[in-house]
Amino acid sequence: MARIVGIELPNKKRIEAALPYIYGVGASRAKKILEMAKINPDTRVSALTEDETVRLRDTIERMKIMLEGELKRVVYSNIKRLTDIKCYRGIRHFKKLPARGQRTKTNARTKRGKRQTIGGMKKVLTKT
Repeated sequence: MARIVGIELPNKKRIEAALPYIYGVGASRAKKILEMAKINPDTRVSALTEDETVRLRDTIERMKIMLEGELKRVVYSNIKRLTDIKCYRGIRHFKKLPARGQRTKTNARTKRGKRQTIGGMKKVLTKT
């Protein structure tokens, strides 16, 4: 397994499909990294030579992109700033609701959580 930016990449996958396992690297950025490092995207991670692994690490460092813990910290601090100033988006984040104008009357199940049914309970009649 190749270890890049503190992440173990899966051996059996192509390097182009394995790089998005790193937080902050998607498909398009993975292609750009491989192009700059001059590595074939169809190469399996297990078939990478030591030289290619070093070139990959150097390319990622040269690009100066935020990855993993640093990126997670920045995203968290941005959301925290919004909640602290109590703007509309911050309130939506705080209430765990969609923040980008999506409808919530129907849908938004993932954000709002599993539906809890209350119906089906029968009221007990009491004699007065």
